[in-house]
Amino acid sequence: MRLTRRALLHQLGAAAIAPFGGAAFARSSAPYPGDPAWHQGFSLFGTLKNPPGFSHLDYANPAAPIGGKVRQSALGTYDNFNQVIAGVKGNLAFGIELIYDTLLLPSLDEPSSAYALLAETVAYPEDFSWVRYRLRSQARWHDGTAVTPEDVIFSFRAFKTHSPRFGAYYRHVSRAEVANEQEVVFTFDAPGNRELPGIVGELVVLPKHWWEDSDASGTRRSISATTLEPPLGSGPYRIKSFEPGRSIVYERVKDYWGEKLPVRRGCNNFGELRFDYFRDLSIAFEAFKAGDLDWHVEYSAKSWATGYDFPAAAKGQVVLKEFPIRNRGIMQAFAFNIRRAKFKDPKVRRAFNFAFDFEAINKEIFYGQYKRIASYFQGTELACSGLAQGLELEMLRTVQDKVPEEVFTTPYWNPVADSARDARKNLLHAMRLFNDSGFSINDMQLIDPATAEPMQVEFLLQNPGFVPPVLSYKASLQRLGIGVTVRLVDPVQYENRLRHWDFDIIVAVWPESLSPGNEQRDFWGSSAANIPGSQNLIGIENAAVDVLIDPIVFAKSRAELVAATKALDRVLLWNHYVVPQWSIDKMRTARWDKFARPENMPKYGVAAFPTIWWWDAQRVARL
Repeated sequence: MRLTRRALLHQLGAAAIAPFGGAAFARSSAPYPGDPAWHQGFSLFGTLKNPPGFSHLDYANPAAPIGGKVRQSALGTYDNFNQVIAGVKGNLAFGIELIYDTLLLPSLDEPSSAYALLAETVAYPEDFSWVRYRLRSQARWHDGTAVTPEDVIFSFRAFKTHSPRFGAYYRHVSRAEVANEQEVVFTFDAPGNRELPGIVGELVVLPKHWWEDSDASGTRRSISATTLEPPLGSGPYRIKSFEPGRSIVYERVKDYWGEKLPVRRGCNNFGELRFDYFRDLSIAFEAFKAGDLDWHVEYSAKSWATGYDFPAAAKGQVVLKEFPIRNRGIMQAFAFNIRRAKFKDPKVRRAFNFAFDFEAINKEIFYGQYKRIASYFQGTELACSGLAQGLELEMLRTVQDKVPEEVFTTPYWNPVADSARDARKNLLHAMRLFNDSGFSINDMQLIDPATAEPMQVEFLLQNPGFVPPVLSYKASLQRLGIGVTVRLVDPVQYENRLRHWDFDIIVAVWPESLSPGNEQRDFWGSSAANIPGSQNLIGIENAAVDVLIDPIVFAKSRAELVAATKALDRVLLWNHYVVPQWSIDKMRTARWDKFARPENMPKYGVAAFPTIWWWDAQRVARL
């Protein structure tokens, strides 16, 4: 199941959606054997933590005061409020999800559970072949209009049709229908895909009547086009004001229909949320230090170690806090575009790993704060280790003729350089790997056997923070005779180049939930390799990978899911699609001391800011 908000994470494909016909709604013809029970939410494995009729989520404070303002930063720019085409056209404004509700709302203290929000209840059979949602009768758009099943179907159709990522994510939904005045039903193309009811529950529901109407100028709105007209929402916030590309302010909806729901009590307590855009994180940090921003997430190890010696921090007016990250695994890496011939050979890609001196970079640039990544599911029980055993080994044997021999014989490892001597040995091994791939040295340059030209690579970056480590990496690669260009571009140009697969090497990040599923097809599946907008940035077309994704999607138990994920992890690692970078298991935050939070923080919510925090007038008075 994908992570919320960044989603970053969908499969590719298409499926038919049943038309409404001429009636206000079409009766569903889907069978419902056994008359399954209605539930207050959905849990991928096990049961929901909170019983029916619970008053509020444990990590929320229902007595939290309402009001106050929060100023945060966003990176880059924006020119679009339309979520449907995010990643395809334009740059979506940060925080736009605040104006909408979804059918279900994920819990922040359960690994794979969600509770009814727009939906009142949900029903599904034991084989997970369909799901039925009953909407709350009190659910309203900000204009007072009721949220209807037709809105749900319209939204599903919009995302499926106009977003390659969501088209893939919903590919296994074969039919979506209005059942009656309050209910919708989604039928799936096969039984056993147990996360599909939850995937449908993540659907952002849009107002059909608003999108099919005209704007103030009389122009018909288009769900397939970018827009800077503030959309109609149903969520706890609405857009108050904005300057395109520079800032956006959301205000709390005073008559929000869902304010007293158990999943909303004690949440969304701030009166205003403002996001100011910056081209560079270092400039955003200076704005924070000057008091122009209230909350700052620190991504720079150097800044965290040396940058907080300004007066407000010394006086305690600025609070530093590290929050543990328990809600995801991660692969952050130098990712190759293997659509390009020079990166086709796994030995070439492995040679790049031997040229990467992580230990020197961690010491000299990162103040020793990071650990090297050695799994696509780093930081979770899903990461492979040692040699495959038990169920994982059984799964791997089904693709034994399609995977590298090391998958069965050798635990995955990254080269280590604890000394200058080790670094030299690693470079020599890298050169041997290049030689094994047919490369040769001529006039101090590494010659590509396919083109008879010198090997040249470009690192395409959008974050200036990656420039120092890449320059260190560049020096090592140049010692091997590789010509290296480091190109830093703005976010718009960066996204355009990614959409057209116009890159050699990028810094890519794949966040993984604790219960991976259908999104794995979009990350690594062959069907996504050449679809613009997919997350298969590398261009992987590997039959073994395709086979191993299925046991993840159709796992019947947590044990099956863990084994299947470890098997996939091992095969991805030994194909050397990336040079793994580094990670840290904490979120480093700094804030002006204006806010309070519950003592009982959610296990999987990281900082959960600003969702469950509130404005503290007494703290503000002391500043």
